[in-house]
Amino acid sequence: MAARKKSTATVSPIAKMEAELSALKSKLAQARAKQEKDAASTADKLAKDAAKAAAKAKTTSAKVKAARAKKKSAAQQKQLKAAQAAAATAKKAADNAKAAAAEAKSQLATIKAENKLITQVAKAVAKEEAAVAKKLAAAAKKEAAAEAKKAAAAAKKKAAADKKKAAAAKKKAAAAAKKKAAAEKKKAAAAAKKKAAAEKKKAAAAKAKAKAAAKKKPGRPKKAAAKKAAGRPKKAAAKAGAKKAPGRPKKAAAKTAAKKSPGRPKKSAAAKRGPGRPKKAK
Repeated sequence: MAARKKSTATVSPIAKMEAELSALKSKLAQARAKQEKDAASTADKLAKDAAKAAAKAKTTSAKVKAARAKKKSAAQQKQLKAAQAAAATAKKAADNAKAAAAEAKSQLATIKAENKLITQVAKAVAKEEAAVAKKLAAAAKKEAAAEAKKAAAAAKKKAAADKKKAAAAKKKAAAAAKKKAAAEKKKAAAAAKKKAAAEKKKAAAAKAKAKAAAKKKPGRPKKAAAKKAAGRPKKAAAKAGAKKAPGRPKKAAAKTAAKKSPGRPKKSAAAKRGPGRPKKAK
């Protein structure tokens, strides 16, 4: 069983680049969102810490005020100093927390602004990409149309060449057929002529044979003599006839008979009987 061939679709470099760019954009958007989220969380925590530090500083300040209101003994003086030191530390921590919260808030605002700008830039880039893609698609379509036109022209040219070739082949075949027919006709004519000549020769031979047979037959005049005697028969033929036929009339009678018959002379009774037959005895 033959294995099926899997058709692998060819990916163009532009499509590959677009896919990679889309993946990078997605990753960048995720990173920006995470950064913004982390910055907001940090700013919120620092703000809470600053609020706690401020509350602690306030409590410490209240304690200092309470310690000042009491009598000033040695232990109280020591307690007051400790409270003042704690209040100063708490105030410093609150100030630091407040500054950190402000910085985190500012950083968050910066990140948001950057993200907003990046989003606008991404939109503009996407718009530009769409325009470029449209332009590339139009160019590809134009190129495909040109290729199709070129292929159609090539096909038309090939068809015309094939038609011309077929016509030439047909013409050649017709000429060959005509030549063959002429040769066959010539051959047939030659054969007919040869046959006619043979028939003529055969007829001539048959005629000669018949003529020879007619010469040999007794009592029958020769054809040549019959042909020659169209008008008046010759003297020699008349004499020979007179000699051959006993009891034949004389020359004058033969001449008168020859004059009367314009074609063949009339045969005498003796001639009809045959030259070699004797007369009956009376």
